[in-house]
Amino acid sequence: MKLWNKLMCYSRRHSPWLFHMNGGSCNGCDIELVASLSPRYDAEQLGVRLEGSPRHADILCVTGPVTHNAVNAIKTVYGQVYGPKAVIAIGSCPATTNVFIDSRTLAGPLNLHIPVDVFVPGCPPRPDAIILGVAKAAEILAARGNKPATVATEPEVVGECANCTCCEANAKEVQA
Repeated sequence: MKLWNKLMCYSRRHSPWLFHMNGGSCNGCDIELVASLSPRYDAEQLGVRLEGSPRHADILCVTGPVTHNAVNAIKTVYGQVYGPKAVIAIGSCPATTNVFIDSRTLAGPLNLHIPVDVFVPGCPPRPDAIILGVAKAAEILAARGNKPATVATEPEVVGECANCTCCEANAKEVQA
């Protein structure tokens, strides 16, 4: 069985399949996610494939702020992705709720509802940052092996916005 596990880890690392879910966004991050799969950035040559069913996916990509209406749907889709699985929060909205921080329609950041492995900050993030986030999630998935993620660890932050405070600045600006 060890050989089979090694083969599965190699496949997850070199051919991650994604399922995209929108939590209620402006579609800016959705457009950038699709652009990362277009011929200009061509993430498909790395084995990345956008899948139409969560049951076939390895990585769940969530965009947009998490609204009260979307929480149950996100949890349901997360449960439908077979383990081991990874979750990528694309954009500043699922990470910090961004400019919608005090909105009564939001249920908070994504990591309050499901474990998040990678944050790709930005509003919207660049396609190359999204590809970097997918690569990091694939590494996490391959390292995890066949063990499901039962305890949420500190998520990795990737992208050009990783060392700045733009999300915090947006949040403080809204509160002021």
